[in-house]
Amino acid sequence: MQIVKVDSSKLFRAFLDVPKHIYTDDPEYVPHIRQEIQRILWDNKMHNEVGLWLLFNNNQAVGRIAAFVNKGNKGGLGFFECVNNQEGAHQLFDIGIQWLQSKGLPIVEAPVNCGERDKFWGLMVKGFKKPSYQENYNPPYYEDFFKSFGFEIMIRQSTQEISPDRFNEKKISVLAKKVDNNPNLTIRHIDKRNLHKYTADFAAVYNAAWKQHEHFVALSKEKVLKLMKSLKPVMREDLIWFTYDKDKPVAFYVSIIEVNEIFKYLNGNLNWFGKLKFLYFKSRIPITKIRGLVFGVVPTHQGLGITSGMMMKVFELFKTDKHLKTSELAWIGDFNPRMLQLLDSIGAVEIKQHITYQKKI
Repeated sequence: MQIVKVDSSKLFRAFLDVPKHIYTDDPEYVPHIRQEIQRILWDNKMHNEVGLWLLFNNNQAVGRIAAFVNKGNKGGLGFFECVNNQEGAHQLFDIGIQWLQSKGLPIVEAPVNCGERDKFWGLMVKGFKKPSYQENYNPPYYEDFFKSFGFEIMIRQSTQEISPDRFNEKKISVLAKKVDNNPNLTIRHIDKRNLHKYTADFAAVYNAAWKQHEHFVALSKEKVLKLMKSLKPVMREDLIWFTYDKDKPVAFYVSIIEVNEIFKYLNGNLNWFGKLKFLYFKSRIPITKIRGLVFGVVPTHQGLGITSGMMMKVFELFKTDKHLKTSELAWIGDFNPRMLQLLDSIGAVEIKQHITYQKKI
């Protein structure tokens, strides 16, 4: 097997095509959108921030890997794919780590994204069914590749699922009444026409609510606005809720529709024709699942029933939208036991698990 550096558009197209070879016979697989991967990897590569390599066997690309420098001066390996061949997988790990060592980095995390943790992060080790949008999905045998190379577990990420028949409505409604009985608190969903306001509100709440966590990275309003705009085509106003103390934002709960229910018909390509197909299927495919991305409450307002109040707002959607069946709550790290306990108390169950590995280099 031969390692080849990706240094041309032709080779990058081959990089994007590797999953087609890996998942040919996997009915669960939904391709990531090519244009999104290109924005993350190829555009950054032009600034010498990313290294990309392919693994060839008899002129066929059978593996790939990306290496990059992440925040906190940490190395990252991601977008890894490989046929079931340990030697080939280790060759890919080796070349990526050599590149990171040349940058003077002491630690590598894998498999991770070049940038934010909310997408393409962690190795799936449980729940190999119905992968969600921008969620890493991989064959089970990848876990052996990472273990045999000496990677150690850094974070376990849980994905939980809740459905109306399991939702502990009685308990949550009692807690939510604390908000109803507080004249200063109001819960309302966003208005797409005023994204700049909710961008500022989100950044303020997020930075206050999450700053005590070890892995916290502050969000700027500019970054949040970029995220909001990217979500706009799949955004439902009644899936994004904010809580206010008078006019001050103190909490949010952000969900989106599970767009992989649509993207599975696009073959991973959102070019002009793919966009037309997206609009066509969006108008005809009944969405059955929503995906909770993140929620937070500022420390001064925790314990006031706000989380329960926002959960009730989302639960009420299931009573009015006959197509919705479940809500998936993603990326709950094992460093956040309070959140895991909360989800268990409302009737959520773990359906997927991802692992973030690390290794001293």
